[in-house]
Amino acid sequence: MTEVTHDLEPAPLRVVPADTAPFADVEAVFGTKGDPAHCWCQWYKIPGSDWRSIGDEGLRDRLEAQLKSPGAGPGLLAYDDDIPVGWCAVEPRANLTRLKKSRLIAGSTPNPDLDEPDVWAISCFVVPRAYRRRGVGRALAEAAVAFARANGGRLVEGYAVDPTKHDKIPAADLFHGTVSMFVDAGFTEVARPNADRAIMQLRLRE
Repeated sequence: MTEVTHDLEPAPLRVVPADTAPFADVEAVFGTKGDPAHCWCQWYKIPGSDWRSIGDEGLRDRLEAQLKSPGAGPGLLAYDDDIPVGWCAVEPRANLTRLKKSRLIAGSTPNPDLDEPDVWAISCFVVPRAYRRRGVGRALAEAAVAFARANGGRLVEGYAVDPTKHDKIPAADLFHGTVSMFVDAGFTEVARPNADRAIMQLRLRE
């Protein structure tokens, strides 16, 4: 994948496939506290019955193994100069086995065959507090579209939060990305599972 560059101050933001970056940079973004450090983008890949038995270190090891496995995905890293400032999970939707039972899409997705290999999903964004409100998430969403297209995706889907439906929503609860972020990246809303959740899609090819 060709690196995608977005102009930010004081240095350009660079987005690369995470499997080409040192895993230490992934660890730096996920940190040691908060939800990312207790999930490592494994929630949609592990049955609920197994989740509690794995532990944080086991989840981390799973993500590291996935990044070393053949094939595209499972995510992108954003850099401000040489500093890792954000993560976006993007990969074929079929890899997210737990998504089939998620309330995010149950009865709502316009593409009910969740095993379609050419439908991709953007399921999570992680941006450390110090780098928020700088366009990191938007740049990652745009790069995720390019990444899915370059790897044979026919359609890419996201599960956005609509913060306009809340008086105030914590930044930590926006890890799926916001409706406006996806709209800026070219997505269209195709379903509303509930008032503050929208399924966003972008067709990449017929």
